[in-house]
Amino acid sequence: MKTRYIVYAILVIGLGALVTYRITKNKDTEASDKGVKGGAAKAPTVDAVVVKIQDFSNKITVTGSIEANEQVQIRPEVQGLIKSIDFNEGTTVSRGQRLIKIDDSELRAQLAQAVTRENLAGETEERARQLFAKEAISREEHDQALADYKALKAQTQLIRAQIAKTEIRAPFSGRIGLREVSLGDYVSPTNIIASLVSSDPVKITFTVPEKYASMLKNGSAIRFSVSGSDKKYDAKIYAIEPRIDETTRTLQLRAKAPNPTGNLIPGSFASIDLPLTTINNAILIPTQAVIPVQDGKQVLVSKNGLVKEVRISTTTRTDSSVIVTEGLQNGDTVITTGLMTLKEGSKVKPQVKKNTN
Repeated sequence: MKTRYIVYAILVIGLGALVTYRITKNKDTEASDKGVKGGAAKAPTVDAVVVKIQDFSNKITVTGSIEANEQVQIRPEVQGLIKSIDFNEGTTVSRGQRLIKIDDSELRAQLAQAVTRENLAGETEERARQLFAKEAISREEHDQALADYKALKAQTQLIRAQIAKTEIRAPFSGRIGLREVSLGDYVSPTNIIASLVSSDPVKITFTVPEKYASMLKNGSAIRFSVSGSDKKYDAKIYAIEPRIDETTRTLQLRAKAPNPTGNLIPGSFASIDLPLTTINNAILIPTQAVIPVQDGKQVLVSKNGLVKEVRISTTTRTDSSVIVTEGLQNGDTVITTGLMTLKEGSKVKPQVKKNTN
Protein backbone atom coordinates (compact mmCIF):
# COMPACT_ATOMS: atom_id res chain seq x y z
CA MET A 1 0.00 0.00 0.00
CA LYS A 2 2.76 2.40 0.92
CA THR A 3 4.51 1.73 -2.40
CA ARG A 4 1.37 2.60 -4.36
CA TYR A 5 1.00 5.90 -2.51
CA ILE A 6 4.63 6.76 -3.24
CA VAL A 7 4.15 6.16 -7.00
CA TYR A 8 1.01 8.31 -7.03
CA ALA A 9 2.88 11.11 -5.28
CA ILE A 10 5.74 11.01 -7.79
CA LEU A 11 3.31 11.20 -10.74
CA VAL A 12 1.47 14.18 -9.25
CA ILE A 13 4.70 16.04 -8.57
CA GLY A 14 6.00 15.38 -12.15
CA LEU A 15 2.76 16.55 -13.75
CA GLY A 16 2.79 19.73 -11.70
CA ALA A 17 6.38 20.48 -12.71
CA LEU A 18 5.54 20.03 -16.42
CA VAL A 19 2.56 22.40 -16.22
CA THR A 20 4.65 25.01 -14.42
CA TYR A 21 7.43 24.78 -17.13
CA ARG A 22 4.97 25.27 -20.01
CA ILE A 23 3.32 28.28 -18.37
CA THR A 24 6.71 29.92 -17.77
CA LYS A 25 7.90 29.22 -21.34
CA ASN A 26 4.75 30.71 -22.88
CA LYS A 27 5.17 33.88 -20.84
CA ASP A 28 8.79 34.22 -21.97
CA THR A 29 7.77 33.78 -25.62
CA GLU A 30 5.02 36.38 -25.37
CA ALA A 31 7.40 38.83 -23.73
CA SER A 32 9.95 38.26 -26.47
CA ASP A 33 7.34 38.80 -29.21
CA LYS A 34 6.19 42.01 -27.60
CA GLY A 35 9.73 43.23 -27.35
CA VAL A 36 10.29 42.61 -31.06
CA LYS A 37 7.03 44.23 -32.08
CA GLY A 38 7.59 47.20 -29.88
CA GLY A 39 11.22 47.70 -30.88
CA ALA A 40 12.92 48.53 -34.24
CA ALA A 41 13.22 45.77 -36.93
CA LYS A 42 16.77 44.55 -37.62
CA ALA A 43 18.31 46.05 -40.84
CA PRO A 44 19.19 43.34 -43.43
CA THR A 45 22.76 43.01 -44.71
CA VAL A 46 23.13 43.54 -48.47
CA ASP A 47 26.06 43.56 -50.88
CA ALA A 48 27.00 46.89 -52.42
CA VAL A 49 29.72 48.61 -54.47
CA VAL A 50 31.07 52.14 -54.20
CA VAL A 51 30.97 54.03 -57.51
CA LYS A 52 34.35 55.16 -58.81
CA ILE A 53 35.10 57.19 -61.92
CA GLN A 54 37.48 55.31 -64.25
CA ASP A 55 38.54 54.95 -67.86
CA PHE A 56 36.69 52.25 -69.76
CA SER A 57 37.92 50.32 -72.80
CA ASN A 58 35.34 48.22 -74.56
CA LYS A 59 36.84 45.19 -76.29
CA ILE A 60 35.97 41.85 -77.80
CA THR A 61 38.00 38.65 -77.89
CA VAL A 62 38.30 36.68 -81.12
CA THR A 63 40.44 33.81 -82.31
CA GLY A 64 42.92 33.71 -85.17
CA SER A 65 46.11 32.09 -86.35
CA ILE A 66 49.74 33.13 -86.60
CA GLU A 67 51.24 33.02 -90.08
CA ALA A 68 54.73 33.53 -91.45
CA ASN A 69 55.53 36.86 -93.01
CA GLU A 70 56.80 34.96 -96.05
CA GLN A 71 56.65 31.21 -96.67
CA VAL A 72 57.54 29.13 -99.71
CA GLN A 73 58.23 25.55 -100.70
CA ILE A 74 61.59 25.32 -102.44
CA ARG A 75 61.29 23.37 -105.71
CA PRO A 76 63.72 22.90 -108.61
CA GLU A 77 62.89 24.56 -111.94
CA VAL A 78 64.75 21.95 -113.99
CA GLN A 79 65.16 18.21 -113.66
CA GLY A 80 68.40 16.44 -112.93
CA LEU A 81 70.61 14.81 -110.29
CA ILE A 82 71.40 16.72 -107.10
CA LYS A 83 75.12 17.42 -107.16
CA SER A 84 75.40 19.28 -103.82
CA ILE A 85 73.26 20.36 -100.85
CA ASP A 86 74.54 23.64 -99.45
CA PHE A 87 72.36 24.22 -96.36
CA ASN A 88 71.83 22.70 -92.93
CA GLU A 89 68.29 21.82 -91.89
CA GLY A 90 66.62 24.19 -89.44
CA THR A 91 69.16 26.98 -89.89
CA THR A 92 68.87 30.58 -91.03
CA VAL A 93 69.77 31.33 -94.63
CA SER A 94 70.25 34.65 -96.40
CA ARG A 95 68.55 35.91 -99.51
CA GLY A 96 70.43 34.73 -102.61
CA GLN A 97 72.31 31.97 -100.76
CA ARG A 98 72.73 28.79 -102.80
CA LEU A 99 70.77 25.87 -101.39
CA ILE A 100 70.96 23.12 -104.03
CA LYS A 101 73.14 22.49 -107.09
CA ILE A 102 71.82 20.21 -109.84
CA ASP A 103 74.22 18.53 -112.26
CA ASP A 104 74.56 20.79 -115.34
CA SER A 105 77.27 18.95 -117.30
CA GLU A 106 74.93 18.13 -120.21
CA LEU A 107 73.68 21.69 -120.38
CA ARG A 108 77.24 23.04 -120.41
CA ALA A 109 78.07 20.76 -123.34
CA GLN A 110 75.02 22.11 -125.14
CA LEU A 111 76.16 25.63 -124.32
CA ALA A 112 79.61 25.06 -125.79
CA GLN A 113 78.02 23.77 -128.98
CA ALA A 114 75.60 26.69 -129.12
CA VAL A 115 78.36 29.24 -128.57
CA THR A 116 80.34 27.75 -131.48
CA ARG A 117 77.35 27.98 -133.77
CA GLU A 118 76.63 31.52 -132.60
CA ASN A 119 80.16 32.65 -133.32
CA LEU A 120 80.09 31.07 -136.79
CA ALA A 121 76.73 32.69 -137.54
CA GLY A 122 78.11 36.00 -136.35
CA GLU A 123 81.04 35.81 -138.76
CA THR A 124 78.67 34.81 -141.60
CA GLU A 125 76.40 37.77 -140.83
CA GLU A 126 79.39 40.14 -140.85
CA ARG A 127 80.54 38.95 -144.29
CA ALA A 128 76.99 39.21 -145.62
CA ARG A 129 76.74 42.78 -144.33
CA GLN A 130 79.98 43.77 -146.12
CA LEU A 131 78.89 42.11 -149.37
CA PHE A 132 75.46 43.76 -149.15
CA ALA A 133 77.19 47.13 -148.74
CA LYS A 134 79.04 46.44 -151.99
CA GLU A 135 75.80 45.29 -153.61
CA ALA A 136 77.35 41.86 -154.16
CA ILE A 137 74.36 40.07 -152.55
CA SER A 138 70.69 40.88 -152.20
CA ARG A 139 69.04 42.30 -149.12
CA GLU A 140 67.16 39.05 -148.70
CA GLU A 141 70.41 37.09 -148.38
CA HIS A 142 71.75 39.54 -145.81
CA ASP A 143 68.51 39.44 -143.79
CA GLN A 144 68.60 35.64 -143.73
CA ALA A 145 72.16 35.63 -142.37
CA LEU A 146 71.18 38.16 -139.70
CA ALA A 147 68.14 36.11 -138.70
CA ASP A 148 70.23 32.92 -138.36
CA TYR A 149 72.72 34.75 -136.13
CA LYS A 150 69.99 36.16 -133.85
CA ALA A 151 68.31 32.74 -133.55
CA LEU A 152 71.54 31.03 -132.49
CA LYS A 153 72.29 33.88 -130.07
CA ALA A 154 68.87 33.41 -128.45
CA GLN A 155 69.51 29.67 -128.23
CA THR A 156 72.73 30.36 -126.35
CA GLN A 157 70.94 32.68 -123.92
CA LEU A 158 68.26 30.03 -123.31
CA ILE A 159 70.84 27.39 -122.39
CA ARG A 160 72.59 29.85 -120.05
CA ALA A 161 69.24 30.50 -118.34
CA GLN A 162 68.70 26.76 -117.90
CA ILE A 163 72.16 26.41 -116.38
CA ALA A 164 71.37 29.25 -113.95
CA LYS A 165 68.27 27.34 -112.85
CA THR A 166 70.40 24.38 -111.78
CA GLU A 167 71.42 26.50 -108.79
CA ILE A 168 68.49 26.89 -106.38
CA ARG A 169 68.92 30.00 -104.24
CA ALA A 170 66.95 31.38 -101.29
CA PRO A 171 64.36 33.93 -102.52
CA PHE A 172 64.42 35.71 -99.13
CA SER A 173 66.14 35.47 -95.76
CA GLY A 174 64.56 33.11 -93.26
CA ARG A 175 64.73 29.75 -91.54
CA ILE A 176 64.81 26.68 -93.74
CA GLY A 177 63.07 23.54 -92.63
CA LEU A 178 63.73 19.84 -92.99
CA ARG A 179 64.95 18.75 -96.41
CA GLU A 180 62.98 16.21 -98.42
CA VAL A 181 65.80 15.09 -100.74
CA SER A 182 69.27 13.58 -100.51
CA LEU A 183 72.49 13.96 -102.43
CA GLY A 184 72.24 12.11 -105.74
CA ASP A 185 68.44 12.19 -105.93
CA TYR A 186 66.92 12.78 -109.35
CA VAL A 187 64.51 15.69 -108.96
CA SER A 188 62.01 17.52 -111.13
CA PRO A 189 59.81 20.61 -110.62
CA THR A 190 57.26 18.41 -108.80
CA ASN A 191 59.70 17.62 -105.96
CA ILE A 192 59.83 19.71 -102.76
CA ILE A 193 63.36 20.39 -101.53
CA ALA A 194 62.41 22.08 -98.22
CA SER A 195 60.25 24.86 -96.81
CA LEU A 196 61.62 28.36 -96.24
CA VAL A 197 59.91 30.55 -93.65
CA SER A 198 60.45 34.19 -92.70
CA SER A 199 58.86 34.74 -89.27
CA ASP A 200 60.06 38.16 -88.15
CA PRO A 201 57.61 39.81 -88.20
CA VAL A 202 54.68 37.39 -88.12
CA LYS A 203 51.17 37.93 -89.44
CA ILE A 204 48.04 37.39 -87.34
CA THR A 205 44.96 36.60 -89.41
CA PHE A 206 41.51 36.76 -87.77
CA THR A 207 37.87 37.60 -88.43
CA VAL A 208 35.33 39.76 -86.59
CA PRO A 209 31.50 39.91 -86.82
CA GLU A 210 30.30 42.43 -89.40
CA LYS A 211 28.73 44.70 -86.73
CA TYR A 212 32.26 45.64 -85.59
CA ALA A 213 33.60 46.28 -89.09
CA SER A 214 33.28 50.07 -88.89
CA MET A 215 35.13 50.21 -85.56
CA LEU A 216 38.43 48.81 -86.88
CA LYS A 217 40.91 50.43 -89.24
CA ASN A 218 44.50 50.13 -90.44
CA GLY A 219 46.96 51.05 -87.71
CA SER A 220 44.68 49.93 -84.85
CA ALA A 221 46.64 48.29 -82.03
CA ILE A 222 45.67 44.84 -80.79
CA ARG A 223 46.98 42.44 -78.13
CA PHE A 224 47.10 38.67 -78.39
CA SER A 225 48.33 35.57 -76.62
CA VAL A 226 49.17 32.05 -77.75
CA SER A 227 48.33 28.64 -76.32
CA GLY A 228 50.47 27.56 -73.39
CA SER A 229 51.55 31.08 -72.41
CA ASP A 230 50.01 33.99 -70.49
CA LYS A 231 52.33 36.52 -72.14
CA LYS A 232 50.62 39.27 -74.14
CA TYR A 233 52.03 40.40 -77.49
CA ASP A 234 51.35 43.67 -79.33
CA ALA A 235 50.48 43.95 -83.01
CA LYS A 236 49.01 46.46 -85.46
CA ILE A 237 46.38 45.92 -88.11
CA TYR A 238 47.85 46.57 -91.57
CA ALA A 239 45.33 45.03 -93.97
CA ILE A 240 41.54 44.65 -94.06
CA GLU A 241 39.56 42.58 -96.53
CA PRO A 242 37.43 44.98 -98.65
CA ARG A 243 34.25 42.89 -98.35
CA ILE A 244 32.18 40.97 -95.81
CA ASP A 245 32.04 37.19 -96.20
CA GLU A 246 28.42 36.49 -97.19
CA THR A 247 28.45 32.99 -95.69
CA THR A 248 29.82 33.74 -92.22
CA ARG A 249 28.96 37.47 -92.07
CA THR A 250 32.46 38.23 -90.86
CA LEU A 251 35.28 40.56 -91.92
CA GLN A 252 38.83 39.25 -92.25
CA LEU A 253 41.75 41.33 -91.00
CA ARG A 254 45.48 40.87 -90.75
CA ALA A 255 47.99 42.36 -88.29
CA LYS A 256 51.77 42.23 -87.91
CA ALA A 257 53.80 41.65 -84.76
CA PRO A 258 57.60 41.71 -84.27
CA ASN A 259 59.13 38.32 -83.51
CA PRO A 260 62.88 38.82 -82.98
CA THR A 261 63.20 35.87 -80.58
CA GLY A 262 61.20 33.45 -82.70
CA ASN A 263 58.80 32.57 -79.86
CA LEU A 264 55.79 33.06 -82.14
CA ILE A 265 55.60 29.99 -84.37
CA PRO A 266 53.61 30.14 -87.61
CA GLY A 267 50.53 27.95 -87.48
CA SER A 268 49.90 28.63 -83.78
CA PHE A 269 46.46 29.49 -82.39
CA ALA A 270 46.04 33.10 -81.21
CA SER A 271 43.53 34.68 -78.81
CA ILE A 272 43.12 38.33 -79.79
CA ASP A 273 41.81 41.27 -77.73
CA LEU A 274 40.32 43.98 -79.93
CA PRO A 275 39.73 47.42 -78.37
CA LEU A 276 36.58 48.95 -79.85
CA THR A 277 35.96 52.17 -77.88
CA THR A 278 37.64 54.07 -75.04
CA ILE A 279 35.58 56.27 -72.67
CA ASN A 280 37.32 58.52 -70.16
CA ASN A 281 35.85 59.30 -66.71
CA ALA A 282 33.19 56.62 -66.98
CA ILE A 283 30.95 55.31 -64.17
CA LEU A 284 30.60 51.52 -64.26
CA ILE A 285 28.31 49.42 -62.08
CA PRO A 286 27.50 45.68 -62.07
CA THR A 287 24.69 44.72 -64.43
CA GLN A 288 22.78 42.95 -61.63
CA ALA A 289 22.34 46.31 -59.86
CA VAL A 290 20.14 47.71 -62.64
CA ILE A 291 16.35 47.37 -62.16
CA PRO A 292 14.12 47.78 -65.23
CA VAL A 293 11.16 50.06 -64.44
CA GLN A 294 8.47 51.75 -66.44
CA ASP A 295 10.01 54.23 -68.91
CA GLY A 296 13.57 53.51 -67.86
CA LYS A 297 15.95 51.97 -65.35
CA GLN A 298 16.84 52.56 -61.74
CA VAL A 299 19.25 51.45 -59.01
CA LEU A 300 18.99 51.33 -55.22
CA VAL A 301 21.50 53.50 -53.37
CA SER A 302 22.31 53.25 -49.67
CA LYS A 303 22.50 56.68 -48.04
CA ASN A 304 22.90 56.96 -44.26
CA GLY A 305 21.66 53.40 -43.90
CA LEU A 306 18.44 54.01 -45.86
CA VAL A 307 17.48 52.84 -49.35
CA LYS A 308 17.03 55.48 -52.03
CA GLU A 309 15.64 54.81 -55.51
CA VAL A 310 17.66 56.58 -58.25
CA ARG A 311 16.72 56.77 -61.94
CA ILE A 312 19.69 56.26 -64.27
CA SER A 313 20.61 56.42 -67.97
CA THR A 314 23.04 53.88 -69.45
CA THR A 315 24.98 53.28 -72.66
CA THR A 316 27.55 50.58 -73.34
CA ARG A 317 26.94 47.22 -71.70
CA THR A 318 29.38 44.32 -71.28
CA ASP A 319 28.94 40.83 -69.86
CA SER A 320 29.39 42.05 -66.28
CA SER A 321 28.98 45.83 -66.20
CA VAL A 322 27.15 48.79 -67.65
CA ILE A 323 28.17 52.43 -68.12
CA VAL A 324 25.94 54.97 -66.33
CA THR A 325 25.74 58.40 -67.94
CA GLU A 326 23.17 60.05 -65.62
CA GLY A 327 21.92 59.56 -62.05
CA LEU A 328 25.02 58.46 -60.15
CA GLN A 329 28.02 60.30 -58.78
CA ASN A 330 31.47 59.29 -57.66
CA GLY A 331 31.28 57.75 -54.17
CA ASP A 332 27.63 56.58 -54.29
CA THR A 333 26.98 53.19 -52.67
CA VAL A 334 24.96 51.05 -55.08
CA ILE A 335 23.16 47.96 -53.71
CA THR A 336 23.66 44.79 -55.76
CA THR A 337 21.72 42.09 -53.81
CA GLY A 338 18.25 41.78 -52.26
CA LEU A 339 16.82 44.28 -54.73
CA MET A 340 13.35 42.70 -54.92
CA THR A 341 12.78 42.88 -51.15
CA LEU A 342 13.87 46.50 -50.65
CA LYS A 343 11.99 49.72 -51.22
CA GLU A 344 12.44 53.46 -50.75
CA GLY A 345 13.28 54.28 -47.10
CA SER A 346 14.08 50.71 -46.02
CA LYS A 347 16.91 50.31 -43.56
CA VAL A 348 19.90 48.33 -44.81
CA LYS A 349 23.36 47.43 -43.71
CA PRO A 350 25.52 47.58 -46.86
CA GLN A 351 28.49 45.25 -47.08
CA VAL A 352 30.78 46.91 -49.60
CA LYS A 353 32.40 44.60 -52.13
CA LYS A 354 35.31 45.52 -54.39
CA ASN A 355 34.09 46.80 -57.74
CA THR A 356 35.96 44.68 -60.29
CA ASN A 357 34.44 46.30 -63.39
